[in-house]
This record gives sequence, C-alpha cells and structure tokens, in this order.
Amino acid sequence: MNLVTQVSRKSMLIRPSGRSTDYISPSFGHGCLYNCSYCYMKRNKPTGLSIAKNHGDILTAISDHAWFADVEKPNQTHEEYITYDISCNEDFALHAKYHQWERIFDFFTLHPRAMASFATKYVNEDLLKFNPQGKVRIRFSLMPEEIRKILEPNTSSIHDRLSAVRKFQDAGYDVHLNFSPVVVFSGWLEYYRMLFVEIDAFATVCDWKNTVKAEVIFLTHNIDKHVYNVTHDIPGENLLWRPEIQEKKTSQYGGVNLRYNRYVKPQYIKEFTETFNATLPWIPIRYIF
Repeated sequence: MNLVTQVSRKSMLIRPSGRSTDYISPSFGHGCLYNCSYCYMKRNKPTGLSIAKNHGDILTAISDHAWFADVEKPNQTHEEYITYDISCNEDFALHAKYHQWERIFDFFTLHPRAMASFATKYVNEDLLKFNPQGKVRIRFSLMPEEIRKILEPNTSSIHDRLSAVRKFQDAGYDVHLNFSPVVVFSGWLEYYRMLFVEIDAFATVCDWKNTVKAEVIFLTHNIDKHVYNVTHDIPGENLLWRPEIQEKKTSQYGGVNLRYNRYVKPQYIKEFTETFNATLPWIPIRYIF
C-alpha cells in the first residue's frame, strides 16, 4: 500500500491561531508517518500522508493574506512578522523530502511580512543546508525521554533534539522549545524537573542560554483515539487515559476531546510553571494552557 499520496489541496482557508503563531496556513501535508500514541492527526487519518502538489497556490494564498492581515505587532508570536504555522496537520521536518521544502522556505525568507513556523519531533539535518535568515521557526517538541520512548516511538531522542538547537540557530533558524503534550502521571513533576535540568545543561554547554522561548500545551486526548490505541495495542494508555482527572471539551474547531478537568488543571499549570522557573528562569514561556 502506498502511504504517501499527492493531492491538489482545494481549501485555501487560513485560520487564526494567536498562540504558537498568528495564523495556521492551508496544509502542505495531511497525516503523519510517525505513530505517536496521542497524535490528534491519527484520530482523523490513522494511516498515510497526503502531500499537496499545488504548493504554489498555498504560498500565493499566504502572501495575499499577509499583506492585509490585521495583527498588531509586536505580539507574543513575533516582534515584527506575521507568523504562519505551516505544519498544523503533519510533522513538516519528518516529511520534508516529500515537499519542495527549499522553495517553501525560500518564499518565507524573501517575503517582507510572512514568517513560517512548525513543531517537530524529528531532527532533520538536511534542513541545515538552507539559511532562512531567521524567517523560519522550528519548535522542537520536548517531554521526558522515558515518556517519549513510550508515547513517541521512532522519533528523535530528546538528547538529539536538544543537541540540534544550536546547530539550527547557527544555520539561520529561529528555534523555540515546544513542551507538548505535557502528560500528568504519578511522579510527573520530578520527570519534568529532570528534563529542565537537562535543558539547562545543554544550553550552558552549547551556549544557547537566553536565545529561546517556550510554549506549553497540556495533553488533549480523545475517546475514539483511546479505543483505537487499546484495540491496536498502541502503548501509553495508562499515561494518557485518566478519566478520573479528565473531562470532555469541545475544541475551537468542533471536535469533542478529553482534557484535564477545570478543577485540577490550574494546579498542574501552577506546579509546572514553578518547577520550570526554578530551573529555567532564563526561558520565557510564551503561553501555557
């Protein structure tokens, strides 16, 4: 079975975000070739990846939009540029070989108003041969390595992701840290404290202190995904499925998911923030929810 197909992307809808970026671009790719236990894309597309073959149309839509986007700058996404998440429905770094990624990056490098951003769990060193001059932001996703091994099989290790920060900065990328999803389990804070210590050590040795910002997103799970995981023996449900501390929540785009409930989540956010700031006071948290 061919897991990668090419399609003509019909929708050129550009959606507001306001968190990691100002906007979410039309999808260059839809799906993921990883098999992370919590992946929201797997809820809608369990297997395979579709690649837009009309990427020029997508770039034209972004360009037209950027000139008239009503965004007050500076804001927390960027001091100057209108930021677009180009990877909301895939891991762009993992799938880059299926895209004309250099042409896409070149578009943002040259555009006077638009900047690209994407989160990734894959250290793709092929991207290092391109200098986007600060107009492409890579957000390396992070969680404790012991948990990554369970929930994010076959992805780059946390060690490799942290080792890549300075390499990508030196190549001309803007780099942020993406703590997503934060998963609450017995002893979770100590696991994250050790992760923060590891980050501080990497930043000290590799000289990237005071050069990154962070975003923090607590786990969103889904009943259908839970059933799929159990049925297909996908590991990690003992970490993800916590009905005693979760509640149903309708997302901004209409999906019904499970999130940590309103009575416990504020405390989790407080504990995470205090633990984070105790070790990494030099990293601003752009947003946390």
